[in-house]
Amino acid sequence: QVQLVESGGGLVQPGGSLRLSCAASGSIFSINVMGWYRQALGKERELVATITSGGRTNYLDSVKGRFTISRDNAKNTVDLQMNSLKPEDTAVYYCNARRAIQVYGRAYEYDYWGQGTQVTVSS
Repeated sequence: QVQLVESGGGLVQPGGSLRLSCAASGSIFSINVMGWYRQALGKERELVATITSGGRTNYLDSVKGRFTISRDNAKNTVDLQMNSLKPEDTAVYYCNARRAIQVYGRAYEYDYWGQGTQVTVSS
């Protein structure tokens, strides 16, 4: 019941910047963690960055200092600012949201995914 829509992907030269945005809608209660994943051609999907509802962030080592994740809880959006882009950043980027709830004394987690947006870094 959660829908995620990404935008902002495209083609950029090495050293350039892009800003990805993800808007959540639907039954968005108890969405505790949101993040960005990416999958390059022929490689496994990997976590790029996450942010909790309280603002705690984590990053893939290779993007630290270049990427910044942010979240607007009022607007239900999460952004990824990507600077100093490299060819190895080329991938499809996916927005992710995790719902964590407790029902009848048990914890449950649910993951929701966007459709993905292509980022290509090339000369």
